Amino acid sequence: MARILTLTLNPALDLTVQVPLLAPGQVNRSTAMHTHAAGKGVNVAQVLADLGHQVTVSGFLGEDNLQAFEALFARRGFVDAFVRVPGETRSNIKLAEDDGRITDLNGPGPVISAVAQQALLDRLEQIAPGHAAVVIAGSLPRGVSAQWLQALLRRLKAKGLKVALDTSGEALRAGLAAGPWLIKPNTEELAEVLDCEVLSLAAQAEAASRLHAQGIEHVVISHGADGVNWFSVGSALHATPPRVSVASTVGAGDSLLAGMLHGLLSADTPEQTLRTATAIAAQAVTQIGFGIHDTAQLAQLEQAVRVRPLTEQ
Repeated sequence: MARILTLTLNPALDLTVQVPLLAPGQVNRSTAMHTHAAGKGVNVAQVLADLGHQVTVSGFLGEDNLQAFEALFARRGFVDAFVRVPGETRSNIKLAEDDGRITDLNGPGPVISAVAQQALLDRLEQIAPGHAAVVIAGSLPRGVSAQWLQALLRRLKAKGLKVALDTSGEALRAGLAAGPWLIKPNTEELAEVLDCEVLSLAAQAEAASRLHAQGIEHVVISHGADGVNWFSVGSALHATPPRVSVASTVGAGDSLLAGMLHGLLSADTPEQTLRTATAIAAQAVTQIGFGIHDTAQLAQLEQAVRVRPLTEQ
């Protein structure tokens, strides 16, 4: 299996509160509460570890609430290369209703100084060699610019790493200019940065062609319960997931990204790569939390995924 580096520049402590039906402005009684050390890159790392990969995690962590993160890293066997910064890592509250709807209340997190940003660059200079790929996932913390992210991507590419990028807004726009190896936007995120509609298959294919010309080899466009379109150079596939009972959609996209990376780095066939990744994402929505906890269920879901060329109707 591969050595993979994940970067979470804006991690979070996720507090997931389960309620039967959210009633705004009223007293709501929860049925369960779960706290997770999270952030998109950290979520991806957990799935990659369950798939057998060696994972290094990095980014910025607040010094004042490290315990949950350090406990997770130790339990999972991650190499901890996070840069500690003053203050607290942000807290995100997720209100999960019984029908699967999620309401997010995301905290701001600490401001990352220029000194901390340089410290991360110096650390990555030391640890990046020897990794097959790097995943940069999630939003940018306060103090970190989209231009800094773009320069980071270029630096990692120059070291020979395959760069997978999963972000949105100005961070995604700047990241595209650096030509990452793989991106995983949804249709809204892609439309925003390309300034065009990408709902139709023809529009997605045209957008993917433009992105391929920029050096982006894999364009994975997620459609939630409607499946995934994957445009690679010379190939285009669609996967339709099986219907499942939804507990929470949090982490589904991160699970999909981890599955895609796993298949691509394991030299699986394109069909098998997309089938497995889609099954992992389908399993993710059936649970609160991150990772592959039931391999028998995953095998059943994988058998139920339909993969077809995008030229098929």
